Amino acid sequence: MDSQLRIQLDRTAKLPLSEQIRLSIAKAIESGVLAPGARLPSWQDLAAQLGVARGTVQVAYERLSDCQMVETFGARGTRVAPRLRAPAVQAEAPPVGAFMRDYLAMIGGPAIFQLGVPALEGLPEKLFVRARSSNLLKTGYFSSLVHPDPRGEFELRREIAGYLSIARNLHCVPEQVFITSGYSAGLGLALQVLGLDGKKVWMEEPGFIVTRKGLELARLNVVPVPVDAEGLNVSYGIEHAADAALAVLTPGQQAPLGSTMSLRRRLQLLEWAISNDAWIIEDDYLGELQLEGPAAPALASLGGAERVIHIGTFSKTVSPGLRLGFVVAPIGLTAQFSNVAAAFAPAPSPVIQLATAQFMHDGHYIRRVRRLKRLYSAQRDALCEQLRMRNREWVSAGLAILLRLPDGAPDVQIVRELRTFGMSPSPLSSWFTMPSWSLPGLLLGVATAPEPQVAASCRRLFEIIDRYC
Repeated sequence: MDSQLRIQLDRTAKLPLSEQIRLSIAKAIESGVLAPGARLPSWQDLAAQLGVARGTVQVAYERLSDCQMVETFGARGTRVAPRLRAPAVQAEAPPVGAFMRDYLAMIGGPAIFQLGVPALEGLPEKLFVRARSSNLLKTGYFSSLVHPDPRGEFELRREIAGYLSIARNLHCVPEQVFITSGYSAGLGLALQVLGLDGKKVWMEEPGFIVTRKGLELARLNVVPVPVDAEGLNVSYGIEHAADAALAVLTPGQQAPLGSTMSLRRRLQLLEWAISNDAWIIEDDYLGELQLEGPAAPALASLGGAERVIHIGTFSKTVSPGLRLGFVVAPIGLTAQFSNVAAAFAPAPSPVIQLATAQFMHDGHYIRRVRRLKRLYSAQRDALCEQLRMRNREWVSAGLAILLRLPDGAPDVQIVRELRTFGMSPSPLSSWFTMPSWSLPGLLLGVATAPEPQVAASCRRLFEIIDRYC
């Protein structure tokens, strides 16, 4: 590698280290410091030189390869690719917003302690390939000239309705179920149907950053409502914004604090919605994957369900790569949901839908959920034992363990450093919008904490924490 190449890493910056490495090498190539054909060091050697994880350099090289800036030749190494003469004036790269940077950092991985993804162990890839191939042969979708139903394939909607009646005590008909490309798409579909531009909306504080951004983009006025051991504080919401038109919450297990909304609060919320002609969006992000006792029934299973829009997803039970979720609409809104789905948000690929329907119909899905609950319970117990050994303050929070940090601890900065070692917990403070309410802490994902790696990961975790606290 040319001796003029210098890579300076800023470990306090928001930009991931892999991206800093990629940008440094790309700049050297564009400026001519690295000429076409120049050999780059192996990612192992560069990792040792920079003091980062080898995977961090590997990701940078892979992105350079994707951009056709370098070529890989096996034993001959990685070399700068041939390039056309650059134009006299190059356009600047389009800016990436702060939310997108934070979002990409959140979903990057997979990594130890990462939230929002299932365990790598036991992914049902073979079953899905088999089901998908079978459905391709049966339906001939690739050769069909018939447009798919924008609401989703009836077979999958029927399976979801049946599953919800058993697992979530939510009784609905397939005509109420709309298939989406995951939770975000379901939220967007619901907000488009409701059309509440300029209205107030209750949002849990702390709460999911994607939900908050979605509400802001829908031009709603977000009213933060605090969460306690009983879930969303409905009395606070009524006192401060009784005229809100919508409440969005995670009643099964609050994200990120993990509390289950009490029956008293649920009934109070439903009474408020009915009395004020307001709507409730229930983000049932965990579904049946609640590890503490039996899963709490869905909010939409109680009286007053005509004001509740239920959103679920397969991201945590199967894979976020499916990009598959669903919305259960109140009967009175099914026509509006159908219209918006047809015009703006049709369901994703029928092939994936039919494979998922077959997966559920054959009983594989419910067995997978049960296996995951056993696996996650064991992994959670192993992680909690490590925390007990170190006399740390923690609470169980859904599929995460919330590790408390001292007041003023820089949890965001701690997470940035942890990412360089293949760990990606979520900083608790980033879930808050109200600085005066914000608390520092780390959300340690249970699903991505395999037992054999927990002890070593915790040792490195606390080495870094202890440097800051």
